[in-house]
Amino acid sequence: MKIERDGHVLTLTFHRPEKRNALTPNMLLALYEVLQSHRSDDSCRVVIITGSGEKAFSSGYDINIIPTHVSPELEALLEKKSPFELAVDSIVHYPYPVIAMLNGFAFGGACDLAVACDIRIAADDIQMGMVPARLGLVYFPDGLIRFVRTIGLSKTKEMFFTAQRYKGERLKEIGLVDYLVPRSDLRRFTLDFAAEIAENAPLSLKGTKRILNMISESHGLGESQRKEASQLVERAFTSRDLKEGQAAFLEKRKARFQGK
Repeated sequence: MKIERDGHVLTLTFHRPEKRNALTPNMLLALYEVLQSHRSDDSCRVVIITGSGEKAFSSGYDINIIPTHVSPELEALLEKKSPFELAVDSIVHYPYPVIAMLNGFAFGGACDLAVACDIRIAADDIQMGMVPARLGLVYFPDGLIRFVRTIGLSKTKEMFFTAQRYKGERLKEIGLVDYLVPRSDLRRFTLDFAAEIAENAPLSLKGTKRILNMISESHGLGESQRKEASQLVERAFTSRDLKEGQAAFLEKRKARFQGK
């Protein structure tokens, strides 16, 4: 995996071009470890995940490879969750927005991993799909739940019952991607989009993502979650960043947020 940092934006690239960036356990664990190591870094306010080359974001999860060189801490985690589950959880629960920059096709687990991201920006010639029905498999419940939350129940049924490959405007219609852009513009568009997000107040980004995750996971907020959400709102309301944002608006300049 390649790791690049540009200001507040971290870009992670699956780099296994000879295998169409097929996801190995080690790649997924590396993704998990990188995201975990940046969770408390408030200067890293957007993560972009993409693949090497122009053909594949990733062809899916390569189940034939066994993870190697696993730390004792990770070994303990792997007793409860698979490398894929750890990677997806690290995306969903990363405090700041995560963008999938889809530079090529994404099938199977790679499509699911993209769906786990907050925003999906794709080159307009890619394809995406879920093919368990063609392989005689039943996809695991947590993955199906992710699709239902993202594209809705009826579209999830269509996608998994037909095992179709989706491309072009249909990717947007079904909700698999948020933006389709010409391939030549993909990187610049995504970096500019990420930079625009990264300019916003860190406490606002983190608080909003956390509350949206709680709403999505529970179809509403319970008492303890409402209390946590109120604390996040209050923290931002009394922050120095709010005063800075107001001052910048009045002075017609860019705000200089500090996450405090």
